[in-house]
Amino acid sequence: MELTDALSNYIQYLLVEKGLSKKTIEAYRDDLLKFFDFFPEKRKVEDLKSEDILIFFGNEMNEGKNISTSLRRLSSLKNFYLFLKKEGLFLDELPEIEPVKKPSHLPTCLSVEEVEALLDAPNLKTPSGIRDKAMLELMYASGLRVSELVGLEKSNVNLKKGIVTIFGKGAKERKVPMGDFASEYVVKYINSARNKFHGEKSKYLFLNKQGKPISRIYFFKQIRKYAKDAGIEKDISPHTLRHCFATHMLEGGANLRTVQEMLGHTNIATTQIYTHVSSRRIINAYDLFMNKK
Repeated sequence: MELTDALSNYIQYLLVEKGLSKKTIEAYRDDLLKFFDFFPEKRKVEDLKSEDILIFFGNEMNEGKNISTSLRRLSSLKNFYLFLKKEGLFLDELPEIEPVKKPSHLPTCLSVEEVEALLDAPNLKTPSGIRDKAMLELMYASGLRVSELVGLEKSNVNLKKGIVTIFGKGAKERKVPMGDFASEYVVKYINSARNKFHGEKSKYLFLNKQGKPISRIYFFKQIRKYAKDAGIEKDISPHTLRHCFATHMLEGGANLRTVQEMLGHTNIATTQIYTHVSSRRIINAYDLFMNKK
């Protein structure tokens, strides 16, 4: 079936069966025409692929389109595909698209200078300072969640290749680069500080003085302490470094889908909220990631 015919059938369905207003239907129609214009080579329903939805939505986000408009278009596309599937015209499985709410505010993000100051705050003359420096650098360079950072096992860190294997939410595996800065300090921590703690045979990478894995609460308190030492007045948490990672990568020119993959986000709309400045640490990690793909 021609896409133009499918669209006409869908418009009729919205008017007759769903009882939507003409204004709402016109908005749906405009959204779908934008989608068709983005894929000019697609003429028939048979040409449609499930991933087209995310590709189109990702492009919208990459171009900095208004998030409310983009989310409405995502909803329009999803409903159109569901209609086609119900009519037996689309046989592929639809991509998993989680409900997304428009963010009420952007997460706290530090400037490049503030991140530099925070990362330089630990005292490298002490084993705990070297460890904290390695943790901060790794979290920022790889965009890890704090739970992923403190639960990181030695076997999941490939120092030779500079790659970290993460098992995130839902036990989904992803591989992310450490970057030169993080790699340098993780090696320094392993070689000169980690053996100063009890439990050096532990499978976990980052240990406290008792040889136990670092707790999230401890790391939270340490980041607050280092922020104060660095003269940063913003209210931050470990998750702030993950925000900075995403924000700085996108502003530095990284592809939205690549950032989504590195963060382990299921929905690309979650990734889109980050937009600000650039960072040499992040660009270094991005380059490494692209070279490994």
